[in-house]
Amino acid sequence: MLDRTEALVREVGGIGDELAILFVTAGATQHFAMVPQNFLGPGETADICHTGIWSGKAIEEAKRVGTVHVACDGKADNFASIPTEMSWSKQPRYVHYTSNETIYGTQWVAPPDAPAPLVCDASSDIFSRPLPLANHALIYAGAQKNLGPSGISLVIARKDFIETGSRALSPLAQYRTYAAERSMHNTPNTFGIWMIGEVCAWIKAQGGLAAMAERNARKAALLYDALDSSKIWKAHAKPGSRSNMNVTWRGPSKDVEDELIATAEARGMSGLRGHRSVGGMRASIYNAFPEEGVHRLVELLRELER
Repeated sequence: MLDRTEALVREVGGIGDELAILFVTAGATQHFAMVPQNFLGPGETADICHTGIWSGKAIEEAKRVGTVHVACDGKADNFASIPTEMSWSKQPRYVHYTSNETIYGTQWVAPPDAPAPLVCDASSDIFSRPLPLANHALIYAGAQKNLGPSGISLVIARKDFIETGSRALSPLAQYRTYAAERSMHNTPNTFGIWMIGEVCAWIKAQGGLAAMAERNARKAALLYDALDSSKIWKAHAKPGSRSNMNVTWRGPSKDVEDELIATAEARGMSGLRGHRSVGGMRASIYNAFPEEGVHRLVELLRELER
C-alpha cells in the first residue's frame, strides 16, 4: 500500500528520485517547529515571508530555535495581497513561505525568487495545480484540505537537503529518519497514507494537476466575478494575489453577513463563516468541491443583493 501511494504521489506530482516522499503522522503545525529544529543551526538565519496567520505561526516557532528575518510583511495591507518587495538577509539558510493563506484568501501565483533553498507550507493548495519544484528544498502539507484526512502530512524534500539536518534530535523529530526508514520508524497513520493514494488516483483520473488547476481557476473566477460586480459584497484579497482555494469577502454589515450565512445553511451550504480572527465570509473550494456548488452560492449572493 505504501509503494502504491508513493508511486502515485510521484506520478501525479512529477516528482523525481532526487526527492524523498515522506508521510509524517502530524499536521502542518508540527513542521513549523520541525523545519527550524532540523535546518536552522547556531549563527544561521531563516528568511520567512509573512503573508498571514499561518506564516506568522511559522515565524513564532522558528524564533524558538534561531534567528528569523522577515523578508516581506503583508500586515500593513491587512494581508489582502502578497508583497512584491522582498528584503533578504545576508545569507539565509532557507526561505520559508506559505503558498496559500486560508484565512485571508491570498495565494502566491509563483514562488518567491529567493537567494536560498525554498521551504514551502503548501497545506491548503498542494496538488490543486502543477507542483513547483525548482529551487525547493522541502515542501510540506497537512493532508486535510486536498489530500486526505487530518492527522497526516506529506513531505517532499531533496534528499541532500535532508542530510544537512541536525543529528542531535530524537529520531521522530528528524526528517532523516523518515527518509531512511520510509516513514515506518514507528507504525504510521496507515489509513491516512492509503487515503492519500486514493485521492492521487482520483486526481490522475480527472486529468492530472493541469486539469485540476483549470477547474479550480474556473470555480474561483465564477465567485470573484460575482463579488467584483456586486454593490454590497466586497472581496478581501486583491487581484493578482487571490486564492483559488479560499475566497474571502465581506458584506455591508454583520447583520447582512449573518443573513447570508443563515440562508446558506438552510439551503445546505455550510462552512461559509470566516475565520474567527477576521470575520466575514469564506468559501473554501478545494479540489473535491463541485462547480455546481459555486453556481449555487453565486445565485444566493445575487438573490440577497436584490
